Amino acid sequence: MTVLTATMIGGVLLIIALIVIRFYDHPPPLPETITLPDGATARAFTRGDSWFAVVTTDNRILIYDRVTGSLRQSIAITD
Repeated sequence: MTVLTATMIGGVLLIIALIVIRFYDHPPPLPETITLPDGATARAFTRGDSWFAVVTTDNRILIYDRVTGSLRQSIAITD
C-alpha cells in the first residue's frame, strides 16, 4: 500500500513538472507591438507555429506573420 501511494504521488508530481516545463520552456517570439488597421480594436489573440491572429471588435480576424509582424490575411466574420 505504501509503495502504491508513493508511486501515485511521484506520478502526480511528474505530470505537474512536465506541464510547467511545457508551458514555460522557450516561449515563442512575438513582436513588441502590433499595428492594427485604422479603427480596429483587439478583442482576442491567439497564435500558431508561424503566425498569430487578432480578433477585432469590428468582426475581423487579422492573421500576422510571427517573424516579420506583417499582416498576412484579413478574414471578415459574417453573421
